[in-house]
Amino acid sequence: MSAAAEDLCRVALGLAGRDWPVFPLRPGSKRPALHGHSTCRGTGPCAGGHRGWEQRATTDPDRIRAAWSAGVFNVGIATGPAGLLVLDLDTPEPGEVPPSRWAARGVIDGAGVLAVLLADAGRVLPVTYEVLTPSGGRHLYFRVPAGLELRNTAGETGRGFGWKVDTRAGGGYVVAAGSRTPTGVYRAADDQAEAAALPGWLADRLAPPPPPAVPAGPIRTGSGRRDRYLDVALRAETARVTGAAKSQRNACLYVAAVALGQLVAGGSLPEHEARAVLRGACAGHVALGAYSGHQAEKTIASGLRAGAKRPRRIEDAA
Repeated sequence: MSAAAEDLCRVALGLAGRDWPVFPLRPGSKRPALHGHSTCRGTGPCAGGHRGWEQRATTDPDRIRAAWSAGVFNVGIATGPAGLLVLDLDTPEPGEVPPSRWAARGVIDGAGVLAVLLADAGRVLPVTYEVLTPSGGRHLYFRVPAGLELRNTAGETGRGFGWKVDTRAGGGYVVAAGSRTPTGVYRAADDQAEAAALPGWLADRLAPPPPPAVPAGPIRTGSGRRDRYLDVALRAETARVTGAAKSQRNACLYVAAVALGQLVAGGSLPEHEARAVLRGACAGHVALGAYSGHQAEKTIASGLRAGAKRPRRIEDAA
């Protein structure tokens, strides 16, 4: 192992000591060294289903040493498995100007956007582990409360904060301090600092909206229309998932799984058929990386369990 690889291996081991799963990034790059969803061939580590960088991130020292013995890999931290929410405060590209509403308030970068938002809300952030990026940006690390599942946000879209402010959580990763790219080195502001707990108001701001209520009770159809109703229900839940907005894809999968779970518990739909329908509906989103196959399976299972608590029968009219 070269001296540079040894240095990065020590970085990875140190992060694993914080219980933050890591994985290799391509040498001198911010891109994962492990393959992405679009190139999975179902062999090797993926023989039992796709396992990308998020699923293969590890805190196992032996696996880390084995990985970094193969090259001078930069270090990625899988924020979801690490239980982290990272605020990514970016800087503009050369020649890029702030949107007018931010420029009017003197904002020039993501840190400025966050400062304005905090001032407007009368809030402050706790001191926390921070990484300074080569471009002049900042990564602020926070521990996510157990049981709260957060996803990435980007800029102004969805539940995002604003221009040049992204978050990395479930389904995301950050480049660790010590990694080097052509623009420079990622550096920790304080190597000994700990990640602060995510403030409650910030968790509330980022938490996904609750899924819509799912009806309960039997479904009564016209005479001879039971099978037709079931077919329509399956098509509707498939459409719910396939047509979901980017920020709502996992939430819509959960709602669809709850609805079909009710029919499974009511004896109107075999569970294996419900799972097959849901897997097929979300396959396109998984292929695009909206969430991993593992996350989709967890969401489906959770939704089916929730639906089973309120069974619904499809009753043909007498």
